[in-house]
Amino acid sequence: MRVIAIDPGYERLGLAVLEKNIGKNGGKETVLYSDCFQTPKTDLFVERLHAIGAELCKIIEKFSPEALAIESLYFTNNQKTAMHVAEVRGVLMYEAINHKLIFAEYTPAQIKNAVTGDGRADKKQIYSMVTKLVTIEKKIRLDDEYDAIAIGITFLACHKNQK
Repeated sequence: MRVIAIDPGYERLGLAVLEKNIGKNGGKETVLYSDCFQTPKTDLFVERLHAIGAELCKIIEKFSPEALAIESLYFTNNQKTAMHVAEVRGVLMYEAINHKLIFAEYTPAQIKNAVTGDGRADKKQIYSMVTKLVTIEKKIRLDDEYDAIAIGITFLACHKNQK
């Protein structure tokens, strides 16, 4: 099973492609790709949405995932940011369905619980566990990448339990 996992945002979008390994790498999942896709602040918001959709299409075409998983939206004090992230999520959902991918979303507490066993874990605990749970060949640049990998781990753990 291969999943593209996304930490949604419009300025920075955490992206990761993970593959379930059965009997390989000591049972650890493999991170085939991770990055933090950034859109220029100077671009119009609609251009940023288009760039996010185009980047996602490229990654889907390159890695042929079977599923797309994202973090569910949680509301912050900044309504403008929440609205923009909601619109980004709409683009991501559209592309998932357009490419006939299984779609899943997880709350921050579900992700924390799947990765650390504690739904109230902090970022440091999550990032520490991510490096122990997956095989990855590169240095992670930004937190958004760790978050995307954690979302992918969550999907693969939940998907395994659903089978």
